[in-house]
Amino acid sequence: MILGIDEVGRGPWAGPLVIGAVILKDPTADWCQALTDSKKLTSKKRQDLSQQIVNEAAASALGWVSSGELDEYGLSRALCLATRRAVKQILATKTPFDEIIIDGTINFLAKTPLEDKVTTLKKADLLIKEVSAASIIAKVARDEYMTNLAEQYPEYGFESHVGYGTAKHRAALQEYGPCPEHRYSFKPVEASLKCYLSGRSSGPSSRASSLMLLPSSQNAAQKTFSTTSTTSLGVRAEGIVAEYLSNEGHRILSRNHKTKFYEIDIISVKDDNIYFTEVKYRKSSARGTPLDQITAKKQQQMRFATEAFLKYQPYLKSLNPHLAVASVSGPDFHLDDWFTI
Repeated sequence: MILGIDEVGRGPWAGPLVIGAVILKDPTADWCQALTDSKKLTSKKRQDLSQQIVNEAAASALGWVSSGELDEYGLSRALCLATRRAVKQILATKTPFDEIIIDGTINFLAKTPLEDKVTTLKKADLLIKEVSAASIIAKVARDEYMTNLAEQYPEYGFESHVGYGTAKHRAALQEYGPCPEHRYSFKPVEASLKCYLSGRSSGPSSRASSLMLLPSSQNAAQKTFSTTSTTSLGVRAEGIVAEYLSNEGHRILSRNHKTKFYEIDIISVKDDNIYFTEVKYRKSSARGTPLDQITAKKQQQMRFATEAFLKYQPYLKSLNPHLAVASVSGPDFHLDDWFTI
């Protein structure tokens, strides 16, 4: 029994990296004869086969690494992380396997208990049915993600190039700057951001700023949570502050920037300064103001988040960093204050 592993999304300028992992019950079955390198199949055929793989394989899984994680960890570590996330799901099914075949030349499971089970093989996605299946489910899942992303950021044409560096994508980056789903550590994206920042003295571009305001996770949050939930209240308060900052000449780089270790509500740039804003909201002032929550410990957490963010964004290190706090209150979401600390 073979566990096949393949990756999709190593080279794009935007979107996640996805690892597929599949164990087939019988790779000699009639339907398995159509399995091959996902790039050699039509979109319709890939989608049909992906559904069949999920339905009929002994086990299948996907390991995802976001663009933000890829920027933070680097491509090599991101590939290992995505692989281990996929394999962890396979192990949870308790489906037995004797060998792991990974497409390519790098063992992404090195220094793990499964290291000795791994064989790496060039063009395995063309030669080994389980690896073909892994490439298909990963490709279909990632393409679907990028198509959905295109609805939130239509200017980039994600539905056609799925984040790869086409001429259309490069032109969109030059015009609008990167969105929160771009890989900021990739040189073309870094270059486009530098161009975007170079125009900061003339005030924000309303179209570009609107693209940068809302990461896809927050679009989803607005659709998912009711208007009375704590999360949606926070999202709305952040929107009020982001609009205020934009009107004051800030360029919004990201909202609700999250990693495993920290999160930052709003990151913005004005002139030669970069601001990391913590947004606090209260329905009423009966139990104090939102600013009462900015304790010494909270300020320490904010400084850690700022330092961690800048460590992996070297192209922003020339800017002067500032911590800031915004207070929003009441049912009408009134902006009480915004100031640096």
